Amino acid sequence: MERLKVLITVKTYPIPSAKYDELVCTAGVREDGSFVRLYPVNFRDLPFSQQYKKYQWIKVEATKHKGRDARKESFRPDSDTIQLLGEPVSAARNWTERAQYVLAKKSASMEELYDQQKSDRTSLGIFKPKKIHDLICRKDAGDWKPSFKAALAQARLWEERSVSKEPPRKVPYKFQYVFECDDPRCNGRHRMMIEDWELGALYWKLVDKGASSEEAAKSVREKFLGDLCAVDRDTHFFVGTILAHPTTWVVIGVYWPKLWKSGSSSRHEPLLF
Repeated sequence: MERLKVLITVKTYPIPSAKYDELVCTAGVREDGSFVRLYPVNFRDLPFSQQYKKYQWIKVEATKHKGRDARKESFRPDSDTIQLLGEPVSAARNWTERAQYVLAKKSASMEELYDQQKSDRTSLGIFKPKKIHDLICRKDAGDWKPSFKAALAQARLWEERSVSKEPPRKVPYKFQYVFECDDPRCNGRHRMMIEDWELGALYWKLVDKGASSEEAAKSVREKFLGDLCAVDRDTHFFVGTILAHPTTWVVIGVYWPKLWKSGSSSRHEPLLF
């Protein structure tokens, strides 16, 4: 068991799990900028006093994952030990304090991350794409697979979990960034799925306010492409691999301060949903 101090940078959208009830993968960085993955975390069941926010430091006791998950950054947290350390790191001075931790070990490109994965099992990272071409939005199933929900219900029954608790709502769309890297090996058209909790939260917030499914999906695209990837933003992607498909990388978060201008005292507010 290790005592970790982690600056939370991303949470993936929760999915139901027969084994863990539901899964949320949390990623962050230590004080030296090295990446940490914490899972499983049943975030919605945490007491409010332990529900961490983006760019908030936490301490938690965790053990290194073994066996199936050989990724070097993966830890299994003891959720009861989560301790929040003050307020989230400020976005003042164009995210300067955040940058000293978040960008300390940034990679130059996805190609570089692929190389690191081969050499030392790297499975988390951050990099700045050279150009973001598009954000593709496609219809997806509107609910989890029946077999998936049945397994969850059976596990809850046998293990005396809350059978009345609804699984997280499934977003009926898939969103995918299309981009290129500043690397001569880049083929110019990376396509990478987005698994950011904030994307799903924004979608359901809009639907709950009365937007149709199509309107909500369009607004999400406008936000995550038009705002987060605007020409005046220094956009970086947080990326990570999928355990079941270890060579597949997904975007798990976006880092998007304004482009720095010499002499500027600009500041940018964090994304709030």
